[in-house]
Amino acid sequence: MLDPLRALLGPAHVLTGADAEPYARDWMRQYHWHPLCVLRPADTAQVAAVLQFAQGAGLAVVPVGGNTGLAGGTHAQGAVMLSLERINRIRAVTPAARTVTAEAGTILSRLHDAAAAEGLHFPLWFGARGSATLGGALSTNAGGSNVLRYGSTRGLCLGLEVVLADGRVLDLLQGVHKDNTGYDLKDLFIGAEGTLGIITAATMRLVPAPRAHATATLAAPSLAAALALLHRLQDETGGLVEALEFMPRSYMTRLAERRPDLGQPFDTLHDVTILVELAATAPRDATPRADGSVPLTDLLQDALAARMETGDVLDAVIARSDSQRRRMWDRREAAADLARSPGPVVDTDVCVPLDRVDAFLRQVQARLARLDPRATDLTVAHLGDGNLHYTVFPGHDDPAHLDAIREMVEDVVADLCGSFSAEHGIGLAKLPSMTRRKSPVALDVMRALKAALDPMNTLNPGKTLPPAKDPAP
Repeated sequence: MLDPLRALLGPAHVLTGADAEPYARDWMRQYHWHPLCVLRPADTAQVAAVLQFAQGAGLAVVPVGGNTGLAGGTHAQGAVMLSLERINRIRAVTPAARTVTAEAGTILSRLHDAAAAEGLHFPLWFGARGSATLGGALSTNAGGSNVLRYGSTRGLCLGLEVVLADGRVLDLLQGVHKDNTGYDLKDLFIGAEGTLGIITAATMRLVPAPRAHATATLAAPSLAAALALLHRLQDETGGLVEALEFMPRSYMTRLAERRPDLGQPFDTLHDVTILVELAATAPRDATPRADGSVPLTDLLQDALAARMETGDVLDAVIARSDSQRRRMWDRREAAADLARSPGPVVDTDVCVPLDRVDAFLRQVQARLARLDPRATDLTVAHLGDGNLHYTVFPGHDDPAHLDAIREMVEDVVADLCGSFSAEHGIGLAKLPSMTRRKSPVALDVMRALKAALDPMNTLNPGKTLPPAKDPAP
């Protein structure tokens, strides 16, 4: 069965056995599998040919980009893994239109560099940007630290090129800001985790490159005070806040234990530690004065000083160099490493209204103490958009107990009118959550779309969409 694929792609790009082993686990090492093979097509035409063959042969196809996902979306037991890593050209950077068109296997950091070379910025920014790919970010509708100002991946995408399950290529790459010609088809594929089609290229928005950043780590007396600070900074700066990241005491304690090399911002641990960053493109905000001071930094310093006088900020450190700014971000971006554990882990990725983040933490921690007194937890949050990465390290690893913890978190989220999945996708990990929490009508519509676009269930089967329940006899 593999011989036609070797003839199509070349033997070096059909990996089996030990050669396929690096693709046989997820980044967090929570899932392991044995793929039938790993295919490495060179272009969209080869992807189309592979899918035509796979559908005729009855093979399941699981797409993979940088394999940095956290929800088991690339699990491929007995399936063909379709790696997009060779489909990685930046087809065009168009400064006048402020767009970039790039292929799905393009590493995000390359997009950052390509935009910077034209004096622009690609504002999709998160810790795995040195290995995550554009296709993976689109397939999971990734968020990151700058959602507060620029939106998630979906909001940055103007057009897509997608290969359908039967091998047809759907070209939606026109890249216009307004296209009201019927259904918005591109949005079907963003966040679908490769279950409806394989994204091979995209046209993405670029924004003006910041001329200056003002970055600070601060301690606040409460989350309510931190949220009030966000709103005041937005009002006072005209919306220049790019990030507001929350690191509680438990996070900073674990950081001190696991990454002492990164240091601590303050001599004393605080319940609420915040990383805030402003960015400016206007020369009036970014041009250094004769004394070397930068207006944007002074603006942030003055705002924090005023809040310290009222008690809304307890302490603050402002980055005075690129290295100090990088150190602040390194502490925040260590979150994935801190969440790793040799024991059982329940990793959740939830979103609640901004004014209910504190309520979520209070309620979920109280319920966890009753459900598993031996459990510990770890939280880090994009406070500016209400997205919390809440991780539990349970006291024992019985599967039913782990699912009970996840369901408890869902209960709290539902009570607060939130979402049980914010930016990491569904994959395998959240299929039970989809069954419990997603509207039955919404699931029916999603199943209808899957059946229409992939009637033979070729593409990433068993992910994102839970199976329909058998009707009662």
